Amino acid sequence: FGSFGGGSAGPQRHRGSDLRVKARLSLQEIANGTTKKFKLKKYVACTHCNGSGAEGNSYETCPECKGTGRVVRTQQSFFGMMRSEVPCPHCQGEGKIIKNKCSHCHGEGIVLGEEVVEVQIPAGVVEGMQLSMRGKGNAGKRNGIAGDLLIQIEEEKHPTLIRDERDLIYNLLLDIPTATLGGVVEIPTIKENIKLTIEPGTQPGKALRLRGKGLPSLNEYGRGDIVVNVSVYIPETLNRDEKKIIESFKDSENFKPTESIKEQIFRRFRNLFD
Repeated sequence: FGSFGGGSAGPQRHRGSDLRVKARLSLQEIANGTTKKFKLKKYVACTHCNGSGAEGNSYETCPECKGTGRVVRTQQSFFGMMRSEVPCPHCQGEGKIIKNKCSHCHGEGIVLGEEVVEVQIPAGVVEGMQLSMRGKGNAGKRNGIAGDLLIQIEEEKHPTLIRDERDLIYNLLLDIPTATLGGVVEIPTIKENIKLTIEPGTQPGKALRLRGKGLPSLNEYGRGDIVVNVSVYIPETLNRDEKKIIESFKDSENFKPTESIKEQIFRRFRNLFD
């Protein structure tokens, strides 16, 4: 509470310190925006003296600075005598002195208290972003300037979706029959599960894009997408009948990848490291 705000002309006002809180948000809250309430323990203006620090507004003009809050100091330097204007040390730049200090706050004008603050968090915020609410920090001494409330954004990890800026990534693991014959699968979104048609012959590494199902950008129009990364599960163990079925396909030309298919698949993997 020792810092000052305002310009160099006239008495100065103390500025209260800032407060910091963390807002932990789900993807749903980030997608739609939300309101969070915080119960803050902080310095507030003393109600007994209305923040003045004085009993009955018992002030007197500072005799040293004559109420200006500033004094001129002269000192010898390498270039000769230098004159500078500084806050008055007698009244700490306030221009006035309390004659009778408040019995509740002892002349400070502030006491420890609590306040419930509602914070409107816009849609599209990101991990590590800091929002601020002016004047919701600690009160300044003797009716000074209140500090700010700084809100640090944290994101909760989603069980199935991974955030990539505005886009959301979902890793889809297909079984061999669905990848080969095609079918319908369910894909999670922020609101609900939606059905996605898998085309016959879908290869691992393919990315399917669900337009407009991602997150909004802060202060911008439009939404990102959900990118579905396709992988295919290969069974680790087979029984005797399953092995015979797989072996019967071994010599089929349809089960041998062409050069173009191989190039497509390996190009997708190379792109992951570019």
